[in-house]
Amino acid sequence: MKSSRLKDKPEISVVRAVSYARVSSKEQEKEGFSIPAQQKLLQGYAEANRIQVVENYVDIETAKQTGRTNFDGMIRYLKKHEDVRVVLVEKTDRLYRNLKDWVTIDELDVEIHLVKEGIILSRDSKSSEKFVHGIKVLMAKNYIDNLSEEARKGQQEKAEQGIWPTKAPRGYRNVIGPDGKKIIAPDPKTAGVIAHLFGWYASGTMSLKEAAVQAHAAGLGHPSTGKPMPVSNIHAILRNLIYTGDFEWNGRRYKGKHQPLVTRELWERVQGVLDGRNARKLRGSKRDFAFTGLINCGHCGCALVGELKKGRYVYYHCTGFKGKCGEPYVREEVISEKFTAVLGLLTFGEDVLAWVVQALKESHADERREHEEAIKRLRTESDRLQNRLSGMYFDKLDGRITGAFYDQMAETWRNELDSLAYQIKRHESADRSYIDEGVRFVDFARNAQNLFAKQEPQEQRRLLNFLLSNSTWKNGNLTVEFRQPFDLIAGTVLNAKKAEGGKALNSPGHSVWLGDLDSNQD
Repeated sequence: MKSSRLKDKPEISVVRAVSYARVSSKEQEKEGFSIPAQQKLLQGYAEANRIQVVENYVDIETAKQTGRTNFDGMIRYLKKHEDVRVVLVEKTDRLYRNLKDWVTIDELDVEIHLVKEGIILSRDSKSSEKFVHGIKVLMAKNYIDNLSEEARKGQQEKAEQGIWPTKAPRGYRNVIGPDGKKIIAPDPKTAGVIAHLFGWYASGTMSLKEAAVQAHAAGLGHPSTGKPMPVSNIHAILRNLIYTGDFEWNGRRYKGKHQPLVTRELWERVQGVLDGRNARKLRGSKRDFAFTGLINCGHCGCALVGELKKGRYVYYHCTGFKGKCGEPYVREEVISEKFTAVLGLLTFGEDVLAWVVQALKESHADERREHEEAIKRLRTESDRLQNRLSGMYFDKLDGRITGAFYDQMAETWRNELDSLAYQIKRHESADRSYIDEGVRFVDFARNAQNLFAKQEPQEQRRLLNFLLSNSTWKNGNLTVEFRQPFDLIAGTVLNAKKAEGGKALNSPGHSVWLGDLDSNQD
């Protein structure tokens, strides 16, 4: 009888989840972002909501160890266990460091419970929730740092010093120089092949396709597949001034401190061969093609490259690396019009912008409190050290301690005071810039169409690379994929235009933001 009654009771389904906690440095652990505090919060949330945490994952990053071993382990676990579809985490910036992390999580089709933010995200979440979440992912610390003005200033400063400021091109590798700065140096595996490539092509008897095959035979292949490099890549290498010891950055030429792989004379001879073959530019001048390297042929997958015709008209065509391709040449103006139309999908009205700003302010409340608490703790510690330093000075004057001991301790405490002042400034800056950065991204997206029309080719390419991926051209049609979260904006605006006969999205109360209403609602 007892077992029968148990069978009659409704079965309570248990939600199984994993939890994830992260601190990015020992400093954060001291400032209230500790792993135990995060885990306590997540465990209490799980108990209150009848969630069974089956695995706990923790990552503690330091200056020497920036990878996230346990984040990767969590991803593998979720892929293997399809019955676990919930991830518990304190807040957005604990889970994601960059857009790649977001894409990885999004592909798993799991529920993300952002406990401190009071948000649950899933495939069924409203467009508005996904959109604001996407903006917050963009604002994740590492990603913002890479895009920030300070990072660009640092790169420019490096260029001014003759140091190549970013990832090493083929033939070089990034290394640490004697002074501790990151520099580029010849790659023992590929530098020699690059030098020979210039020599082979300078003879004028070899096509770019033949040069690609010859370079592959000598050991220079595609970095990820090992296959022969596309003709467009070989062309870019042969055009790159960096192999002479000089380089161009932000439209200016700099004398580099790195070791050249070829002489200036050899590089000039190669430019003469390239100029004579495809008439891309007059000798001694440079023509920057806006869309080279951005678009692949929809027929064969090869790259579309620009070519100057009759000294004034720019046409794009498939490189034909895989064989003769039937895609006809297309004018640059036609492609530009297609990209302009695509970027129009990111346009929305002032009312929506105001709503996003308000949503970001509300989401920032908890973040602001944490910054304020951290500043309070740091200032208390700074006052304590300052009082100790003043007291010790009087001890020295009264002869209770030696001058040598005072100097030793004073130097240590002053260094600590400098460190505390830096941390306080960092928290104050982060608190002020949070909203500004979020608004900047949103406003940038909705004005992308106008920005694109006003930019030079180099900046147009940079803008498109930031917003789009996997662009293809086939039979006169352009197909693109928006990067996240711009894909959310584009999809939402497109749905609104369809619903309203092509009108722009101007209201945050629009159904495409709110999701499908219940059939019983008015």
